[in-house]
Amino acid sequence: MVLSLPLWVIAFLGFYFLVAFTLFLYGMHAYIMAFLFRRADRRTPPSMPRDYTPEVTIQLPIYNERYVVSRLIEAAAGLDYPREKLEIQVLDDSTDDTREHVAGIVEAWRRRGLDIVHIHRTDRVGYKAGALDEGLTVAKGEFVAVFDADFVPHAAFLRDTVGQFQDPGIGMVQTRWGHLNEDYSVLTRAQAVALDGHFLVEQTVRNRCGAFMNFNGTAGIWRKQCIRDAGGWEHDTLTEDLDLSYRAQLEGWNFLFLPDVVTPAELPVEVNGLKGQQFRWAKGSVQCAVKLFPRLARAGLSPFAKYQAFVHLTNHAVYPLLLLLGIMSLPALLVLDTFPEVSRSFAMATALAVASFGHPVMYFFSQRRAGRGRWESLILIPTVLAGGMGIAVNNTRAFLEGISGKPSAFIRTPKYAILSRRDSWVGKRYRVSLSPWAFPEILLAGYAAITLVYAFTHQHYLVIPFLALYFTGGMYIWSLSVAHALGNPRRASAPAPASAPASVPASTSALAPVHGE
Repeated sequence: MVLSLPLWVIAFLGFYFLVAFTLFLYGMHAYIMAFLFRRADRRTPPSMPRDYTPEVTIQLPIYNERYVVSRLIEAAAGLDYPREKLEIQVLDDSTDDTREHVAGIVEAWRRRGLDIVHIHRTDRVGYKAGALDEGLTVAKGEFVAVFDADFVPHAAFLRDTVGQFQDPGIGMVQTRWGHLNEDYSVLTRAQAVALDGHFLVEQTVRNRCGAFMNFNGTAGIWRKQCIRDAGGWEHDTLTEDLDLSYRAQLEGWNFLFLPDVVTPAELPVEVNGLKGQQFRWAKGSVQCAVKLFPRLARAGLSPFAKYQAFVHLTNHAVYPLLLLLGIMSLPALLVLDTFPEVSRSFAMATALAVASFGHPVMYFFSQRRAGRGRWESLILIPTVLAGGMGIAVNNTRAFLEGISGKPSAFIRTPKYAILSRRDSWVGKRYRVSLSPWAFPEILLAGYAAITLVYAFTHQHYLVIPFLALYFTGGMYIWSLSVAHALGNPRRASAPAPASAPASVPASTSALAPVHGE
């Protein structure tokens, strides 16, 4: 009966089914990660003596960070570690008065006996990767820890991590990102949930189950020899951390993730800056996929490790697929109502699309692992899903640019020292202007609203939750983009519930996979 349909209907249904099925495959990966998490989380690394104190260099790459650099340097200087074994490099590519500010801070700490140097570049060749590589050539330490400007490492960071390098096969140790300002708004709360899903579930499973994990650009520590064996920092992708991580593990080095060692950081509070961060992460991941897949295919890795690497590096393909599915929803419903004989095929494709939502399960497990209650964990998930759909236009553009090889500059995420709801970034420097790519977001939201009305009036109830997430996410991200560009941090950006507990303990990471600045 299907073969009697017009050729264009058959072609449309085939493409619709292909998109839904590909999304389903990525969704199944999330289910697999959630399934493996319980077993992987029980595989704790061996405890190591905390009195192991080799020479360590702390690298602090910064670029125009006048609001947070003092906090960063103070935290690095306050690390609980023998002063004679500690060196701090402030790798400063700033072009504003941050340079003079940093010079004064560094000099003050030097007078107090701290081995700290201020390395300023004027060319920014290689951006962050170039700065790290230049610092590495003169680094004194056998091990190198990296902290971006928005991070505030606890005093015990080195005591909690360096001991693991007594295993000579360990090349890098990554800690979990915490969240200093999670409760600032719905936007920061959604980011926190997405980051927790990446760190507590994905990083744990990959590291404990024989797959490659990645250094997240910050809050981790490297064996210097590992970096050299892998070929050093390279800047032909926007995610130099992911690139180096894979090259190091292909050379045979082992990585270790410590989920219970939390390094807190400031989440982006301004959505246009966040979109730039997501764009960089999405495009950089695809660039790494294009660069590394030939080598991964030839490597003597297990099928599971290769499968995980493929999904890890191509995960941002979900965004163009989501965008396509949303655009195709209204034509699909019209085809269904015009040709009722396709109802079975349409129902199968829709079921695949619905079943692709494996990430909520992963997010739920991560929130439970982070100590949240069952109902609170469930309530947070729709916010993350809607945000991911709202940012689909932004990340689809990044994915396509990464695939096509289009070059772009490294745009860092602005930080404003926003820690509580009383703080504000209005009137501060570095605010990101409204991108013309925000216009398609409101078009997508309007299109989703039209499709939603059609689905409701024609009793296509199965697709209504999916369309509602499209509409809500598109409207939310677009309205925030406009409001934040105009300098209104609270318009369309409700604060997070006050009852929510902080996720960063005093002792002891939808949105894209995570890399540092």
